[in-house]
Amino acid sequence: MPDVANTPIKICSRASLLIGGDAIQSFEDGTAEASVSSAMYEDMARSALTNSRWRFATDQEVLARQSEAPTGRWEAAYLLPSEMIMLNALTVNNVPIKYDLYGTKAFCNESPTAEIVADYIFRANEAFWPPYFVTAVEYMMAGVLAVSVARDATLAGLMEQKADYQMRQARRLHSQQQTTRKLNTSRFIAERRS
Repeated sequence: MPDVANTPIKICSRASLLIGGDAIQSFEDGTAEASVSSAMYEDMARSALTNSRWRFATDQEVLARQSEAPTGRWEAAYLLPSEMIMLNALTVNNVPIKYDLYGTKAFCNESPTAEIVADYIFRANEAFWPPYFVTAVEYMMAGVLAVSVARDATLAGLMEQKADYQMRQARRLHSQQQTTRKLNTSRFIAERRS
């Protein structure tokens, strides 16, 4: 029975095999495939994770208000989660608020009693990536390897097309994993009747 637990090495190894390269045993195994994978994999993984609001890589956290107020334009500063790679929203009582990001902080104009909740994307471990997302990342890495190792622009273009297609498929499949939202048509009906 195959080992299906995903790791960066396994994903890069399968990407190398997609372009006709050799399997990778480690990022330090001395091959061109390993060197390129070691240099590029983390950037590609983070790029793919921020490509959409993947639920397997999304979390929420109540933010801590900082004692020192921002210098200008905003009244309050909140420390962002250390594992965050992209902020999706800040809310108070489930209502989105206006904010700006400055370094590791979010600035806003909320009162000291407000509970600010951040919805954000974090660097999810490969073991928790669904198969459709793993396949998309493998094709993304295959495109990188096709340019860097195989030096074949045609193959790289094909891998990039496959990666784009797989990412679209991943977003479509992923969108089916939540309760279907009902469209609120009351505003449209009221407008039509007036």
